[in-house]
Amino acid sequence: MIDTQAIRNKILDLALRGKLTEQLPEDGTAEEMYQRIQAEKEMLNKPVKAKKEKPLQENEENILPHEIPDNWKWVQFGELFSLTNGTASRGTVGGSAYPVLRLADLKNGEIDTRSIRKVLLSESEYKSHILKKGDMIFIRVNGSREKVAMPFCYHCEESISYCDHLFCAHCVSSLIFVPYVRLAFMISSTREQIEPKIKTTAGQNTINQEGLGSIFIPIPPVSEQYRIVETIQKAFSDLDTIDVLQAQYHDNLTILKSKLIDAGIQGKLTEQLPEDGTAEELYQQIQQEKQALEKAGKIKKSKPLPPVSDEEKPFDIPENWKWVRIASLGTTTTGGTPSKNHSEYYGGNYPFFKPSDLDRGCHITKASEYLSETGKKASRQLPKGSLLVCCIGSIGKCAIIDIDGTANQQINALAPIMCDSDYLLYAIDNDAFKYQLNQGSRATTVSIINKNKFDNCIIPLPPLTEQKRIVAKLNELLQLCERNRESV
Repeated sequence: MIDTQAIRNKILDLALRGKLTEQLPEDGTAEEMYQRIQAEKEMLNKPVKAKKEKPLQENEENILPHEIPDNWKWVQFGELFSLTNGTASRGTVGGSAYPVLRLADLKNGEIDTRSIRKVLLSESEYKSHILKKGDMIFIRVNGSREKVAMPFCYHCEESISYCDHLFCAHCVSSLIFVPYVRLAFMISSTREQIEPKIKTTAGQNTINQEGLGSIFIPIPPVSEQYRIVETIQKAFSDLDTIDVLQAQYHDNLTILKSKLIDAGIQGKLTEQLPEDGTAEELYQQIQQEKQALEKAGKIKKSKPLPPVSDEEKPFDIPENWKWVRIASLGTTTTGGTPSKNHSEYYGGNYPFFKPSDLDRGCHITKASEYLSETGKKASRQLPKGSLLVCCIGSIGKCAIIDIDGTANQQINALAPIMCDSDYLLYAIDNDAFKYQLNQGSRATTVSIINKNKFDNCIIPLPPLTEQKRIVAKLNELLQLCERNRESV
């Protein structure tokens, strides 16, 4: 199984060290931002007599948790947020029923107000413990030590009160992005600061305002705060996808990777954007280009292909995609083996690919055998970027060649036009396509699929821009799978 939680922790740690985002000069510095925040606080306190703030606990050893970029700043939490305890009232005679947030309403890292209870409170009690959109909530006291100081963001529109087992933290400046601060409280270095500030009495673990306010968190300029949150959300979304598939496919990494590819070529990992256009438009452009190349004598004229029937389609695809036959996307060629009776055909520098070469990975540049210039002319030449698919024996093995070459007669090749080769490789290297190959094969002692059957196999075609997004997303997810396997 892929330990996605360990990956999440590592991503958080790297992000809060400034190693997942770029530090941009135009962002300014956190020190400049900090000074603006202090000026804002001073202006807010001028019209009224401000309650004297307790001095924050000193960092006695003057040792900060870890290094951060030069334009960041270590800041104590209490300098950025004002903290208040929740209401201890369990019901006031003559009071009104107000919704009050409890520990039971904090679930799976989120605040859930669907089953929130109401408590009789006086209006002044309610208003003095009010929670508004944009505030943070921390668990102040709990029987579980690891839950103490756990952070939550309140995103709801309605105002509610909160119980005395919680702290409310109200951000003092718009220059601080609250979701970023929540992430800062989820990294191990922050937790290491919290632990010694927790007191245990009668089986209950507690942290006070002074202790929570003294926690040091790394603060970047506000623009980078937003970039960090966006980067983490994107990475966590990918991990959520893996979690869902792992729940279905448990320990089998091969099946998991196969299901990720299936999801990608079914349009389930990417957003369909109107500005991409449609696959039909791309398909027509490909046909026009093919006709132009045929007319110029650069490629052979291809045979007409039948339309794809509904009965042939193995799964649903987005409306702006199109089911197409593989030969309609470029030129297809069956490899040819020069006669072994002519020794002069072999031993040169021109790659001659065989099915065994397709085991070396998605992109290949080396062949197990090479042809001479004479041998090259006796074979069938394939341009760089062609997709090679084994159609005799180990049917379905495939790869992209990153150099010009030739192939033996066991391989059919597609030289694509106006398509992303990596997307086509994913679309070919999956169970739905291999099922078509096997259905179209005839077997004596060895399974064989002829070029006509290969040409008529169908794949889902998205617009070109989405093809590239699918490839990027799949590469990212599959690399996560591989990195975790290597670390086990």
